[in-house]
Amino acid sequence: MTAKTTTMPQRNLESNAMIAAIQAPRLGQIADGLAAAVAVSLPWSTSATSILIVLWIIAVVPTLDIASARRELLSAAGGLPVLLWALGVVGMLWADVSWSERIAGLSGFHKLLLIPLLLAQFRRSPHANWVIMGFLASSVVLLVVSWALVLTPGLSWRGRELGVPVKNYILQSAIFAICAFGLFGQAADLWRTRTRLALMLLVLAAAFIANIGYVATARTTLVVMAVMAVLFGVRQFGWKGAIGACLVGGMLAGAVWASSPYLRARVSMAVQQVQTYGASDVDTPVGLRLEYWKKSLALIAEAPVVGHGTGMIPELFRRDATVETIPSLITTNPHSQILTVAVQLGVLGAVVLISMWIAHLALFRDGTLVAWFGLILVTYNIVSSLFNSHLFDFGQGWLYVFGVGLAGGVVLRRAATEAGVKR
Repeated sequence: MTAKTTTMPQRNLESNAMIAAIQAPRLGQIADGLAAAVAVSLPWSTSATSILIVLWIIAVVPTLDIASARRELLSAAGGLPVLLWALGVVGMLWADVSWSERIAGLSGFHKLLLIPLLLAQFRRSPHANWVIMGFLASSVVLLVVSWALVLTPGLSWRGRELGVPVKNYILQSAIFAICAFGLFGQAADLWRTRTRLALMLLVLAAAFIANIGYVATARTTLVVMAVMAVLFGVRQFGWKGAIGACLVGGMLAGAVWASSPYLRARVSMAVQQVQTYGASDVDTPVGLRLEYWKKSLALIAEAPVVGHGTGMIPELFRRDATVETIPSLITTNPHSQILTVAVQLGVLGAVVLISMWIAHLALFRDGTLVAWFGLILVTYNIVSSLFNSHLFDFGQGWLYVFGVGLAGGVVLRRAATEAGVKR
C-alpha cells in the first residue's frame, strides 16, 4: 500500500509534465501562426488585426516563463517601452480632466507593453519567417489591387481613395516603402549567388516605389525614403556608399519628379501651403500642423519637467479657444510623437521615448538581413514621428511593435547562439 501511495503522485506529475512538454511547442506554433496572421491582416483590416492581437496574446502568454519575461524587461529594448507606459499611467494622477479622458489618453501607450513579449517569443521561435513572408505577401496583394484600381478602366469603385483600396494613403505608402527597402536589402544579399532572384526582387521593389511616386504619396514617406537610401548605402558600401546612394537616389527622384504630375502636385501643394501660412492662412494641412507645433511648444514650457498629465491634450487645445478659433485647431493630436509625449509627460517622458528609439536602433546595429529589417522599421518610425504621432496610431504603431519585437528577438537569438549560450 505504501509503495502505491508514493508512486501514484509521481506518475501523475510525470504525466502532467509530458502533457505540458507536448502542448508547449504546439501552443508556441499557434502563437507564431497568430503573429503571422496579425502581419497579414495589418495592411487590410483594423478590426481583424485587433481580434488577432487578442488571440495572439492569449496564445503567447502561457508559453513564456518568468525568467524570460524578466530578462526582456531588464533589457533596454524591452524595458524602456514598459517604462514609457508606466510614466503614462503615473501621468494620469496629475491630469486635470475626467478619468475617462485620462484613460483615453493612455490608450496609445498600451501597445508598448507587447514589445518585451514579442522579444521573448521570437528569441526562441524558429518561425519568424512566417511573419515576414506573410506581411510581404499581404503587401504584394495590396500593391496589385492598388495598381489594378488605377490602371483598369471602367471600374465603378476605385478604392477609398484612387489607388488606395483600404485604410489610407499614409499607411499604404509607409508599408510600400518598408517593403521596398526590405527587398533592396534581400536583393543585395542574394546578388552574387542568385542574381536572377535578386533582379526579380528589385523589380518588385521598384513597383512598390512607383506606386508611391505615381499613385498615392505621403509626403512624410518621401522624407523617410531619403533617409533610408542613405542608410542602405552605408550598410552596403560604408560612407562612400551613402554618397553614391544620394547620387543615384537623386537621379531616380528627378526622373520620377519629371514624369509624375501627381507627385509634383503633392509636393508643390505643401510648398504653397507653407507660403500661405506665412500670409496668416493657417487652415491648411501644413498650416495647421505648424500651429499645433507652436502651441505644443508653448504648453511644454508651462510644465517642462513632468508635463500636464496623460490625456490632457484635448483640454489644453480647447482651453485657449475663442469664438474666432478655427475648429480644426482644437486637436487631440499635435502631429509629432515627441511633442505628444512631452506635452503630457514633460521632458522626462520625451527622454524615455528617445532612449527607447536609441535602444532599438542599437539592437539592429549588426549587418544581418533581419537587423536591416528592424533598422528600416525603427528609422521609419523615428523620422515619420517628427511629423506625426505614429507610435500611437493604430497601423504604424502596431507595425513598429510587431516589427521591432520580431526582428529584435531574432537578432538576440542569433547573438546568443553565436555566443554559445544554450536557449
